[in-house]
Amino acid sequence: MSDKLGWRITAHFAAFVALVMLALTFYLPGRQRAVETADLQSRLAAEAQLLSQILASHGESPVGLDALTQQWAVHLGAQVTVIAADGAVLAQLPAVHGMGEDLSFRPEVAGALATGQGVAIDSDPISGEETMYVATLGMSDDQEPKIVRLALSLKPVIDHQNQLRLTLVAATSLAVLLAVATGIPIARHITQSVSRLLGATRRLAAGDLAARVIPTRHDELGRLMHAFNEMADRFQEHATAMARERDEQDALLEYMADGVINVDGAGHVQLINQAAIRLLGLDEANVTGQSLAQVVRDHHLIEVGQMCRQQGQQQETSLEIGHLGLFLRVIVTPLNERDNPRCLFILQDLTRVRHLETVRRDFVSNISHELRTPLASLKALADTLRDGALDDPPAAQRFLDRIDTEVDDMTQIVQELLELSRAESGQVPLKLVGTEVADLLVPPVERLQAQAERAGLALTIRLPPLVPLVLADAERVQQVVANLAHNAIKFTPPGGSISVSAQAAADEVIISVQDTGVGIAADDLPRIFERFYKADRARSGGGTGLGLAIARHIIQAHGGRIWAESVEGGGCAFYFTLPTADRAATGSLPQAS
Repeated sequence: MSDKLGWRITAHFAAFVALVMLALTFYLPGRQRAVETADLQSRLAAEAQLLSQILASHGESPVGLDALTQQWAVHLGAQVTVIAADGAVLAQLPAVHGMGEDLSFRPEVAGALATGQGVAIDSDPISGEETMYVATLGMSDDQEPKIVRLALSLKPVIDHQNQLRLTLVAATSLAVLLAVATGIPIARHITQSVSRLLGATRRLAAGDLAARVIPTRHDELGRLMHAFNEMADRFQEHATAMARERDEQDALLEYMADGVINVDGAGHVQLINQAAIRLLGLDEANVTGQSLAQVVRDHHLIEVGQMCRQQGQQQETSLEIGHLGLFLRVIVTPLNERDNPRCLFILQDLTRVRHLETVRRDFVSNISHELRTPLASLKALADTLRDGALDDPPAAQRFLDRIDTEVDDMTQIVQELLELSRAESGQVPLKLVGTEVADLLVPPVERLQAQAERAGLALTIRLPPLVPLVLADAERVQQVVANLAHNAIKFTPPGGSISVSAQAAADEVIISVQDTGVGIAADDLPRIFERFYKADRARSGGGTGLGLAIARHIIQAHGGRIWAESVEGGGCAFYFTLPTADRAATGSLPQAS
């Protein structure tokens, strides 16, 4: 068996059996010797007592005493010694000590004289053989106390002890072998079950939530396997629920419009969502783990984070990141954790809101400017009439004509504002039908032809053959073309030219109005489609500044695009697209109201 646990179980089992058997090996022989020795002592004491009584009833001569001692020694198989009260040996067979030898110093003799019976065990200094001595005090007929001592070798007892010890050693060896033979299958069963549990546990720890173990028995190991399976089931349920919650949180974090950055106590980025990466123009692969200073590269944002960590309070501010063109509202919240104090940055992009606010302010400023001039004129004309111009009919008529003109200008402003409002809200009714491109370009160009000639300009139309039909509201598109051509006429010096053309491209038609006029400055070009926005050159030419904004909404309502290309002093070109009529089947076009 190669399994270490199995060997340890078997070894411990065998060691336990060996220890028990060795304990018995040390205990039982000694116990047996003690029992046999006590039994021998009792027997010798009884026989010595009997001999003392026999000796007391027979008054024998020394010769008769020897004969009696010999008879007793042969009968008992022991050494028999008769000792006088003073310790002198009266008779002894088999003989060891000479007659008259003093044995009063012997402990068994002293014990017999003191208590009536004495016992001693001696070991021969040469052979090492042990002998038991039992002495009993008796009285003879002459009333002289005599001691009868019996001595018997303990060799049979020791032999029995050694034999029992050898038997126990053999039994110990056999028991250890049987323990090993019995322990191996038990250990194999245990280790196999433990190995299966260990394998399932490792699979579970590695992420295999389906890891289970099939119980093969109904003992404690089987119950342990059942408990493991129940634990794995609950772990899988908790892990699945946690994964679902984590996925929901990650999805919520990723799809948030606001940027989120989680920074640890050392100022390193632990987590960042896609909105923050997009706002700050970062490379997602090189963000996590970097310091906040490396990521945002804006000292104002870093200072807000430092204040949050130092004060332990939420910080809120608005700041502009110039190199990114962003205007952000920043909220930094401390996450006061004992082991890892962190700060949570929320970045709200207010760039568009600020732009809309700028547009709103410009709108109010522009509409105020546009209305102030005609209102001031009306006020002046009314005051003039009131001061006496009414009495001068020709002057009064001129002033009334001027009043009509100013009112018409204000009416145009209001109408264009209403039209722009309807266009922005999607309330412009469009009658989309398949239309020839020529029907969109020729009418407005013909209406403006006389104005172009008076300005000394060449206004032309270029239409290639086989231009596909476009899906358009002819009246609205003609309004766009007229607006673009009218602007070109206003801002093209005499002697210049204006060209209106169209060309097919994929599933749309591109219509352009190009002039050789003064052009548009690069700073003004991105804003020309805003409401009331006028470049300096435009202000000198009059107009409300709403035409291009209206044109943009009309073209976008058709599902097209509009843009401008210009170099200041080098002319200007406006382009817009209209979808071809065969795109209607795709469902990607706005529907006619």
